[in-house]
Amino acid sequence: MKWTDINDLAIGLADAYPEVDPLTINFVDLMNRVLALPGFDDDPKRCGEKILEAIQQAWIDESA
Repeated sequence: MKWTDINDLAIGLADAYPEVDPLTINFVDLMNRVLALPGFDDDPKRCGEKILEAIQQAWIDESA
């Protein structure tokens, strides 16, 4: 997965961290959790605030 695979990342996060409320996670923790997902293989330097916001929103939607 890459940073642009927003929906896949959100599904992976929801599956890996069902106990985490995505509304309360900060971007540093979010980035670290994405980097730890199995199958994620993108450059951490390619991540920015807009990407993290999109991932967080998709994770919120996935958890709803």
